[in-house]
Amino acid sequence: MRDRLRRLKEGNDAVILAHNYQRDEVQDAADYVGDSFELSKIASEIRCRVIVFCGVDFMAENAAILSPEKQVLLPVKEATCPMSHMISRKDVRQLKKRYPETPVVCYVNTSADVKAECDTCCTSANAVKIINALDADRILFVPDRNLGDYLATKTDKEIISWNGFCPTHQVITLGDVLIKRQEQPDCEIVVHPECRPEVIAAADYVYGTGGMLRHAAKSKARHIAIGTEVGMLHRLATQEPNKEFSALADTVCPNMKRTRLKDAVQALEQKKYRVTVPENVRKDAKKALDKMLEMGA
Repeated sequence: MRDRLRRLKEGNDAVILAHNYQRDEVQDAADYVGDSFELSKIASEIRCRVIVFCGVDFMAENAAILSPEKQVLLPVKEATCPMSHMISRKDVRQLKKRYPETPVVCYVNTSADVKAECDTCCTSANAVKIINALDADRILFVPDRNLGDYLATKTDKEIISWNGFCPTHQVITLGDVLIKRQEQPDCEIVVHPECRPEVIAAADYVYGTGGMLRHAAKSKARHIAIGTEVGMLHRLATQEPNKEFSALADTVCPNMKRTRLKDAVQALEQKKYRVTVPENVRKDAKKALDKMLEMGA
């Protein structure tokens, strides 16, 4: 299957991008594996004709927004992000009416329609930097309330958050942290900022997936427990084979796991499923993404 994929890539001038939460087989076959920010940057800069985006819908949309001249393929069209569907463009417009002249920062886990209504995007890796760089004392943040609560602890600005959340990270509880502390007192606990506030407060460190990789590389701990989607375990173990990694809970994102290696192969063979964004939406959404790439670098 990997040989077929390699031949198809060469024949179609294609690049395979995979998020850190993808299945092991998909990560191993990809040209680039990373977090949302890294993959967005790669999509905007890489020279190719076709991008096969092994992730969820908003990620493929990001690539289509940044590189409309390329064919962007999402191997499984049902691979959607529940959190991104918890807010609409209409919701953002109503928020802006309630809080006029207040910048709107949207998490990259949003649809192109929502991005088109916002001032800038952010990822978990650069959200603090972007919010602190904005010339405003109050910020509207959508759609993740947990990330919004975390950002409020890292800035003097008022953060008004939308009531969305990631169902996968919401599974992790304070009890999971306390049990891990009891069972393995010497391990470090690193959690994603999409986790509940009480989980974040009880952890040793809080990072997005890219930050987790950098932390694991420099940490002296032999065992690190992570609070994020379990696909991250493979990426960590590949990078740091001499360290032990475990998950705080059985945090499987079913939509991230929809994509199999054969789906990436079929996407190139059949040119499915192409992701496009209407030009009037794309232009406004690109402004928000461009600002993120500029401010969050």
